[in-house]
Amino acid sequence: MSSDSIPENENLILLGCGSVSIDLLATVAAYPKPDEKIRSTSFKVEGGGNAANALTCAARLGLKPRLISKVADDTHGRAIIDELQADGVDTSFIVVSEEGTSPFTYIIVDSQTKSRTCIHTPGFPKLMPAELPESTLFSALSGAGIVFLDGRLNETALVVAHENFLYLQAVRKNIPILMDAERLREGLDDLIQLADYLTCATRFPQASQLFSLEVWAGATTIPKALVSMVLRLPKVKFVIVTLGKDGCIMLERSVDEGASREEADVDRLLESLEMKRNRSTYMPTCISSSVTKLQAEGIGTVCGRLYVGTAENIPPSELIDTTGAGDAFAGAVLYALCANFSRENMLCFAATVVSSLCNGGSKVQSSRRTKWPSTPYRSAARIIHAVDFYIWTIYAWKRSQEIHINGPRVLSFQNQ
Repeated sequence: MSSDSIPENENLILLGCGSVSIDLLATVAAYPKPDEKIRSTSFKVEGGGNAANALTCAARLGLKPRLISKVADDTHGRAIIDELQADGVDTSFIVVSEEGTSPFTYIIVDSQTKSRTCIHTPGFPKLMPAELPESTLFSALSGAGIVFLDGRLNETALVVAHENFLYLQAVRKNIPILMDAERLREGLDDLIQLADYLTCATRFPQASQLFSLEVWAGATTIPKALVSMVLRLPKVKFVIVTLGKDGCIMLERSVDEGASREEADVDRLLESLEMKRNRSTYMPTCISSSVTKLQAEGIGTVCGRLYVGTAENIPPSELIDTTGAGDAFAGAVLYALCANFSRENMLCFAATVVSSLCNGGSKVQSSRRTKWPSTPYRSAARIIHAVDFYIWTIYAWKRSQEIHINGPRVLSFQNQ
């Protein structure tokens, strides 16, 4: 049962496996046409990578992340490690190659459409499972409350997930896995079967029906795709699809599949929930169904709850860019799971964190006490332009739910 509490000490440690990067961001007035030459309006260098961003967000919110990844012993690699360490991420499990190059990404931020285009260059040589012996993985898993996989480094991630199973047998502790499926990647179908919780980008569920496993075949809408995913992934407890400015949709599996449950078409149920949105408020909200037998024509039926989470309504003048928004969402979900938030509060909390990334913390600039380095700094870290603001975000949210917060814990957050 959810308690919406500050995470206990045994739930603070988080193990992540996935990508790190240096992001080179050029902001332009409008995306260039083919063969067109344009000038950037601004340029900055930030740390990036899905796992690194998500874990940085989690660290800024109070968790203690450890990261498994790989960099080269070059300028970018050293900057990545130094920055992660400064943000509170344990980098002792990052493999450093004496030769090769560290990952980097060119990002074009379009000021007109508020969108971004990423051109990624993977690091070389890639991380291989043999570089992480069993003793190292057991040490990384020791004390962890949750594991995060970003869908990259799949061969190594599969080994991490397998060692998690062996660790479970050794210490009799089930460590849940949250996986973020940004897009289709080689080997992802095997890895996704191991997830307890799944977050996906907008296009992922329906795009997946193009692949040979036919896990999502026939899913012509996102709600149908969610039903198909939950049916085909027996371990998964919930699946969230993020929809950018339109918020998110979540399907949570129910263990109670009583025959008396009502049956509803999942597309029509989503439409009914959408009609209940409070469009007069700019703050994130969440609308959920009761536990229902959710039917997707041509696919099947699953017993569960459907949730519609809204995003904060950010005026165009305040929207800076969305770089790292999905990673910040994943980091906030990690925190919410460790804190045992209710599902509704989890989605509202994650949306609040993401909105503060997208507007660059513009609403709290005047109250900012901490001066962050101008460059480089991690994309997701922008959500914490003022650490005390986010503590009060958590505090106000919990107060609104009439939940007690331990004072010293709040102070310890403020001092981070």
